[in-house]
Amino acid sequence: MRLNYHHLYYFWTVARVGHLTRAAESLHISQSALSGQIRKLEDNLGYDLFLREGRQLKLSEAGRIAFTYAEDIFRRGAELEALLRSGQHTSRETLRVGAVATLSRNFQEGFLRPLLGRGDLDLKLQSGVLDDLLRRLSAHRLDLILSNQPVQGDDRNPWRSRLMARQPVSLIGPPEGVGPDASFQTIIREKPLILPGPENNIRQAFDQLCDVHQVYPVIVAEVDDMAMMRLLTRDTGHFAVLPPVVVRDELKNGKLHSYGALPGVFEEFYAIRIHRQFESTLVRQLIDQQADELLAFDAS
Repeated sequence: MRLNYHHLYYFWTVARVGHLTRAAESLHISQSALSGQIRKLEDNLGYDLFLREGRQLKLSEAGRIAFTYAEDIFRRGAELEALLRSGQHTSRETLRVGAVATLSRNFQEGFLRPLLGRGDLDLKLQSGVLDDLLRRLSAHRLDLILSNQPVQGDDRNPWRSRLMARQPVSLIGPPEGVGPDASFQTIIREKPLILPGPENNIRQAFDQLCDVHQVYPVIVAEVDDMAMMRLLTRDTGHFAVLPPVVVRDELKNGKLHSYGALPGVFEEFYAIRIHRQFESTLVRQLIDQQADELLAFDAS
């Protein structure tokens, strides 16, 4: 039996929306009719395309493969329609990248730099909490996630975490805020600090360092968002525990100074993707970058 592309379109719509009822509304058909069309496609292909868990639909392994093909089929169809309508070939790729909201904007920009400015690419950036981003990745509404922590995949969610870069975390403060020979213990004891929130991996490593050296910081602010930490450190005159990439520009222009890396305290940057038989060449280009390229900056 030949593939019914009408049924495939219905499947593709449900997979993109991630919800049967909303997909039925967008297609202007009943939910029962939509379910029936997808069952016919599954019977034709010989595989279940969705894992039905209560009211939730998740793509099966066969469903992920079918979705990859459907994405290409209907994208090419849209290009054909545009070509015949306008007489111009408008072949464009789309890449959807999610980033944990607390991740350094400078790192995100550096990671995406190879694709910035391309006229044949629609780059869609989203931010949010990791759990929500992972749900979007599993539903194929994202191609890649940038995070400061890895995740463990399983058979139902074949996530792959790749360590892209790892950098020391430093004590950052105003120029001439302390003497050049001041130890990190002295700064922690004497200077009020801006710290990441308690759930942040950097903060947990910093707390362990303080316990080992029996130093107890005076905390003036706990901030989860790295962009806000950057602003507060730049504008208040307080010291902060930060990866240098977050304040790259301020270090370069001399508004802030790094007083040295904190031993054993690092921030790690991960690219999380879902295992696919046919991986996007754009995703591969991004994850094949070298760590020194992602973190390189001139702080002189």
